[in-house]
Formats: sequence, structure tokens, C-alpha cells
Amino acid sequence: MNVAIKIAIRFFLFWIMQVLVFNQLEFGFGIHLMIYPLFIMLLPFDTGIFTLLLLSFGLGILIDAFSNTFGLHTSALVMMAYFRPIIFNLFSQREGYDPLKEPSLFDMGTRWFIFVYGYLLLIHHFWFFLIEIFRFNEILMILQNTILSIIISFIVSLLILTLISKKSKFK
Repeated sequence: MNVAIKIAIRFFLFWIMQVLVFNQLEFGFGIHLMIYPLFIMLLPFDTGIFTLLLLSFGLGILIDAFSNTFGLHTSALVMMAYFRPIIFNLFSQREGYDPLKEPSLFDMGTRWFIFVYGYLLLIHHFWFFLIEIFRFNEILMILQNTILSIIISFIVSLLILTLISKKSKFK
């Protein structure tokens, strides 16, 4: 399948799943289940920063438009996309990344994926809750919401990644 078509299909699916399914779930304790950062994580290694920022802005603004969140998702996703190349460089192998591989659990390994996606989710969720609450005297609530939401979002993202990956299918 062409890479551009694959990215377009994922864009649409992550947008629909977030808006129609995951935004409707109520967990309490300020937990928000956000799986759409996985879309930015799974973009090819050689994706340029302008393309990353443009795709993250587009996905974020669509989610905001259907969630009445006035730019929260857009801001957090653009922040994550900005830091994606920096985090990738911190965890790159000596010879760099293979452009034929995908930045996923199955191509890069469990340890790499947990650290890289974990840091990107931390950036995304912390910025999201910092902007949502917007009071520094509520830093404990910001941290609580961030940590609990990261745990839930990471687990669900792993399940989704397992479902959409060809390499995870049982033989």
C-alpha cells in the first residue's frame, strides 16, 4: 500500500475513533483517554518537521472541532509533534533509523517504544492538562490527571497497535 494512502487512512481512523468512541468514555478522576497521539508516533522516520506539524495541527483541530475543546488537542498534539524528532534523536541507534521500518513496537522493540512513546505521551498529556486547568496552584491535579491518563492511553494504544500491525497476527 502506498505510504500516503496508509497515512490518510490512519488519520481518518484515529480521528473517528477519538471523536466517536474515546471522547465519549467517562472514567472520572480527570482521566482522558487519548489515542490520537499514536498517529503522530507511527508516522515514518523521515517525515519532515513541517509535515509533522501540519498533520498534527489538522488532526488536532478536527478533534477540537467535534469535542468543543477550543484548541486543547491541537496545542498538545503540535507540541508533541515538535518534540518528536528531538526524542527520536535521543533514542536513535548509532547508525540511525532504517527508513523502511516503522516507529512501532514490533519494528523497533519494546524498550525503545516504551521510552519514546512514553516521553511523547508525557509531553502531550502534561501540556494538555496544563492548558486545560491553567492554574499553577493546581499542579498536583495536573500531575495526577497526566499520570493516570498516560497509563490508560498507553495501554489502549498498545492494544490498538497490536490490532493494526501485520506483524502481530498469530500464525
